[in-house]
Amino acid sequence: MIPQVIDTLVIGAGPAGLTTAYKLAQREHDVTVLEADPVYVGGISRTETYKGYHFDIGGHRFYSKSQEIVDLWNEILPDDFVERPRLSRIFYNGKFYSYPLNAIEAFRNLGLMETTACVASFIWARMRPIPEPRTFHEWVRNNFGERLFSIFFKTYTEKVWGMSCDEISADWAAQRIKGLDLRAAIADAVRRTLGLGGKGGQAKTLIQSFRYPRRGPGMMWEAAARKIRGYGGRIEMDRRVTGLSWNEGSRIWTVEATSASGEKHVYSARNVVSSAPLRDLVKGLKPTALSYFHAGQLRYRDFLTVILIGKSAKAFDDNWVYIHDPSVMVGRVQNLRSWSPEMLPDPHSTCLELEYFCFEGDGLWTATNDELIARAKEEIARIGLMRAEDVTDATVVRQEKAYPIYDDTYADNVEVVRRELESRFPTLHLVGRNGMHKYNNQDHAMMTGILTAENIIAGSRRFDVWGVNEDAEYGEAGGSAGRDALASLRLTPRRVA
Repeated sequence: MIPQVIDTLVIGAGPAGLTTAYKLAQREHDVTVLEADPVYVGGISRTETYKGYHFDIGGHRFYSKSQEIVDLWNEILPDDFVERPRLSRIFYNGKFYSYPLNAIEAFRNLGLMETTACVASFIWARMRPIPEPRTFHEWVRNNFGERLFSIFFKTYTEKVWGMSCDEISADWAAQRIKGLDLRAAIADAVRRTLGLGGKGGQAKTLIQSFRYPRRGPGMMWEAAARKIRGYGGRIEMDRRVTGLSWNEGSRIWTVEATSASGEKHVYSARNVVSSAPLRDLVKGLKPTALSYFHAGQLRYRDFLTVILIGKSAKAFDDNWVYIHDPSVMVGRVQNLRSWSPEMLPDPHSTCLELEYFCFEGDGLWTATNDELIARAKEEIARIGLMRAEDVTDATVVRQEKAYPIYDDTYADNVEVVRRELESRFPTLHLVGRNGMHKYNNQDHAMMTGILTAENIIAGSRRFDVWGVNEDAEYGEAGGSAGRDALASLRLTPRRVA
């Protein structure tokens, strides 16, 4: 039996895929979404539950400089946001530092000798910058000095990526910490010390508060899924895509998917939108992509989170704490109550998420849950945020391909793959973080979905989806630069070469 031809088939029910489907279904466009997970929509932005506890996979603040994205959040989830204060700290060498760094606090914790060395290192780096920095190390050294790089950037970054800072592209630093000006921070600290106050708006700072769905980001995507179905769209769970075949003559896609039980499913579609990892997508393409080798070079970082539950006597208000200290393996600790009290089933419990960055198949990934929980209890006690004896329950969640890796060859490999797919497969559209192998924030991933829906409805690539987040500053700073850049992508047709 020949399957019915769908107008658009979307692979993946994460923010980018669901946003694409939502915008298409809203315009009465025939759309079906295939999601590998048998239970949860939202991808890495899903909210999982355990014995009444809700937990976010990675932490997702709802903040955007794009008014279009903010309006869409309000449209999908109008009544379930709470406003939360933003508070993060860094733990290093047994001490806590505010994040973003407070110059006076940081220098007091470091001591006079280390502070002097950091300032001297910073001045030297500004006087003798490395021309055209290629690596994360070189970029940070140029902007902050070698000494501050080794204290506040090296250990945490290498925990996250599992590789040397000399192997990570400068693109990562330019995208994630662009605009944070140490000179402005020091000058502001001096002004405040002298009682002169700060000159607001001179330096990039992180937001002071953010919106958050009261029971986690999964509320947003569960609501989006309901509305897609309400508009006539379809979302099929437990459907892992295993192959895509393109018929040049009919310009129809045949898509194969498999359920966890091994049952096969076949779909036909005029357009395919993929938020699946780019490497996996190209691997399953027929005819075989000429850029198969380049796609195979793309790498991903996985992570797992250990959720510790108890009634700790240690109270703290951080949303999360970045663990730069090399004496422990945990990279970040989330405090669920500070994201939203409704993430917990009662007003007394403590629920902490300890995030461990790893590669699928390595020692951390393959450790048993009991081994991981024992490690997490020992490390949280060493950090001082919760005593091991206060932990009464725990669980573990593993997340594969959480982060596309920005190594020194990723940009060239992505460019080769992108150009071939656009020229040979004109109705294949890439969206989102893994779909584009681009470390987008949630709002940028959604914008790629909005623009892709517009391109499909128009029947041409009117908007350059790849331009999202390239012209805008990283989205936790104030100001209108990023908003204007995203708006220009939304409103100005661009031809893709």
